Amino acid sequence: MSLTTSSPAPVQPGSSDRPLSPRNQEKAHALGLTSATGLVIGSIVGTGVFTMPAVIAGAGTMGLLVLVVIAVGAMLLAVLFGQLTKRVPNNDGGLYAYSRHEFGDFAGYLVGWCYWIQSWAGNAAIVASWVFYVDALFGLNHPSGMENWGIALVGLWVPAIINLVGIRQMAWFQNVTVILKFLPLLFVGIVGWFFVSSAHFGAFNASGGSLYSAIGIAAGVALFSFIGVEAAAVTAKRVKDPRRNVSRASILGTAASAILYVLVTAAVMGLVAHHTLVNTGSPFVNAFQTIFPHNAWAGKFIAGVAVASGIGALNGWTLIVTETSRAIAQDDLFPRPFAWVDRKGTAWFGIVVGTVLPSLLMLWRYTSSSGLTVFTYLVDLTVVTVAIPYFVSALAQLTYLVSRRRRVQGWLLARDLCVAGASVLFSMWVTFASGYQVVYQALVVLLAGLILFAFLNARRQRLGETSEPVDLPQESAPTVSTSA
Repeated sequence: MSLTTSSPAPVQPGSSDRPLSPRNQEKAHALGLTSATGLVIGSIVGTGVFTMPAVIAGAGTMGLLVLVVIAVGAMLLAVLFGQLTKRVPNNDGGLYAYSRHEFGDFAGYLVGWCYWIQSWAGNAAIVASWVFYVDALFGLNHPSGMENWGIALVGLWVPAIINLVGIRQMAWFQNVTVILKFLPLLFVGIVGWFFVSSAHFGAFNASGGSLYSAIGIAAGVALFSFIGVEAAAVTAKRVKDPRRNVSRASILGTAASAILYVLVTAAVMGLVAHHTLVNTGSPFVNAFQTIFPHNAWAGKFIAGVAVASGIGALNGWTLIVTETSRAIAQDDLFPRPFAWVDRKGTAWFGIVVGTVLPSLLMLWRYTSSSGLTVFTYLVDLTVVTVAIPYFVSALAQLTYLVSRRRRVQGWLLARDLCVAGASVLFSMWVTFASGYQVVYQALVVLLAGLILFAFLNARRQRLGETSEPVDLPQESAPTVSTSA
């Protein structure tokens, strides 16, 4: 039974004016442990893994060590989100709900705003990588920016339509695409090692700059590829028995993805010559051609797998974008239309807006940049904006532990303090390693969100939904004497 207790959003034009029927309520909570784990894996293992080896190779073999560190950090975050879901009464919205529960509306809004931005910007990054493999699948060698934008629109709007149909169809599609991509990747991560050549691995630091800059290159794409560890937590409203299944799905999905990432990335770096790897946007095509050198279908096959993988990831992330904005809007901390739902409980307005925005972002990027430049720019923006919600969520758990509200003492308390403390440091390190320019851009995004909050908070004060600050009484105007 779900523990979600948030109050329903105000009835708005375009929303369902009747509560969901018992059957539709069951459909709204259609993610069991298998589907929730599939959502986590599908959200983590998108098209980022299919481009990641090329970017990490640009940093050098030290990038593999960075990938391992990021994998450990992602596992800590998976444990953290499971712990938070178990103790926060209203866990609708995941990271947003944790921060609001511990620090109040303002912190909750900031986390929700940053996470919503990174979610749809992340969809743009996923579809930028997805386009590389569509080009490879159909033999498009030198497509124009507008042609690639048209392909990107297909990748963004097909998952949107699937989500508009309903949560059950979305869960079924998610499970199918997870299987379609996981098995071929596992094949490369195991069988590919029999074809690895040590001469293909580049230098330890191949960035051409300092070790610090190389770490930044590898850390950005590695963390981006692990974003999604919180997928079950964000969609807790849709998960059956969230106190139990969110934790299990987060840990199982993240562990499976971490093992796969390390095996596959190292294998591809040994299968493809370094100078070829750093200049391609579809390294798995080259890797399969090395394993099957005399089979023309090999490259097409893995390109097709990457295309299916990308659609699956975009399918899951479209739900996450929607659930994030819906949860905030239900608490009247976001424009109310994002809480509008149809009779199946689908927040249709959030789906549409969450798809239009990355569509416009891709139009801008494809008319100003090309190739891996588009992908790496979007990755950098996404990484910093998601590090902020991770950081505040970890602080929320740390506050709870040191406030002595927890009754359990001894090694259990020490264990949880280590998880929360390490998650705080990990989030700070990711932000630091991203570089000054990206942090500056994320700050601009955050400040823009504060402008929106000012108007939303003013509306809530007018409606009596939050207490008004007590101001000093205005000074009365001085009286003018008229006596002679």
